[in-house]
Amino acid sequence: MPKKVSETVFTVIGALSLCHLINDLIQSLVPAIYPVLKATFGLNFTQIGEITLVQQLTASLLQPCVGHFTDRHPRPYSLVVGMGFTLVGLILIALAPTFGLLLLATGVVGIGSSIFHPESSRMARAASGGQHGLAQSLFQVGGNAGASFGPLLAALIVVPHGRHSLAAFAITAFVSIPILIRVGGWFKNHPAARKSNTSAPSAAKSPVPPARVASSVAILLALIFSKYFYTASITTYLTFYLIHKFHVSIQVAQMHLFVFLGAVALGTVVGGPIGDRIGRKYVIWASILGILPFTLALPHVGLFATGILSAIIGFVLASAFSAILVYAQELLPARVGLVSGLFFGFAFGMGGLGAAVLGHWADIRGIETVYRACAYLPAIGLLAAFLPNLDQHRVGARPLESKTL
Repeated sequence: MPKKVSETVFTVIGALSLCHLINDLIQSLVPAIYPVLKATFGLNFTQIGEITLVQQLTASLLQPCVGHFTDRHPRPYSLVVGMGFTLVGLILIALAPTFGLLLLATGVVGIGSSIFHPESSRMARAASGGQHGLAQSLFQVGGNAGASFGPLLAALIVVPHGRHSLAAFAITAFVSIPILIRVGGWFKNHPAARKSNTSAPSAAKSPVPPARVASSVAILLALIFSKYFYTASITTYLTFYLIHKFHVSIQVAQMHLFVFLGAVALGTVVGGPIGDRIGRKYVIWASILGILPFTLALPHVGLFATGILSAIIGFVLASAFSAILVYAQELLPARVGLVSGLFFGFAFGMGGLGAAVLGHWADIRGIETVYRACAYLPAIGLLAAFLPNLDQHRVGARPLESKTL
């Protein structure tokens, strides 16, 4: 019996979230083992930044292209291909004998991410039953949870057993492949999903004039820049900052990074559903600008307070992305794949660029200087005041139905 568009297919969203967890777990292992790579290859901070730049730029440059293509030619099983690239890249990182091959391997991992994210985000929206914010939050929390596990597993497995132990994580990618095949089958055969992906561009109109769409997208991208440039300072360099300033071990530093990323995963759940209820503009504004007092205090406190503040920052800041992405999809409802690819890609690109720039700066001026300067980035959140208030489709009063694959 065909499923109705109004039904929220939680099993599909859950499967996508689980595979997003696996994908981003593998992706997050790369920055999590930076101290190991630094010691193995004798790298400086600039080279550490180059690793992140290669991984993130391969993802960011390809994602809008993938999304634009799948807007017109949906590829339900493309997620399997993306996971395959991630798997190959992981094994290459574990075995790469030179820095050049290590850069190539991280680029392969980035390609896997570029294929996975746009179409999986579209599938989550198709399964949302109208609860777009909730669906994106549940999908995104899988990725953030996976990212938070990377440092923990690196501390428990990779640091004691060496870089080659990364290959053991290949089993997670193999586990995800049959799940993605089944989700692809659902997406291929579900009438609502087919309709949402094959409609002509004129079938769905933006709620605001084209000029306002362009300025709003520019503001959203500026907010993404603020969020991910600052996030890069934490995910790439927090372990080095803690080791330098507080003289802790690699394992202790990675545990602090795990706490930060765990807070990010929890915060992701909040932004989408609240945006469904009160409007995404207010969530975006509060989540970006709201962390400013905490980022300003972070470089000036002790180890315990650093852990507390970084967790607060991660939790509040994480609520922004789901709200930003769904807001952008509502601005351009006929270009869901392109929008998803653009914003995921730009986010990754800013993370990679931030890591490279901040790494070079840390080599010149010191890691503490980086944190003092980055503390002002959330002030860009003031731009959210200029976003238009979009009409929200309220679904809270409607009883929800959960369907299976």
